[in-house]
Amino acid sequence: MRHSRGEQARAHALQQEVARAEADYQRLRAAYLEIARNEPGHEVALAMIGADMDRAHAHLQALIGLPRLPFTHEPSTVMRREAQRLASENT
Repeated sequence: MRHSRGEQARAHALQQEVARAEADYQRLRAAYLEIARNEPGHEVALAMIGADMDRAHAHLQALIGLPRLPFTHEPSTVMRREAQRLASENT
């Protein structure tokens, strides 16, 4: 079975878009964790980065074809709990 050049180009473009979306999500996740570790009281920064991280995660899920499930926690909610757990262990 042969794929046309157009199909190959679309597949390649989608792979690049998924890679960019994954990189964006990982960059925001790392920033969230850094602030949670170093400035846990900076709730505004955590909320802003958390919202961006949630949007990046939703975009990534949409690109790879995963549906949004109503019971799925936003990544920032999970990260906030993990950051709080780590902070309490280190004190």
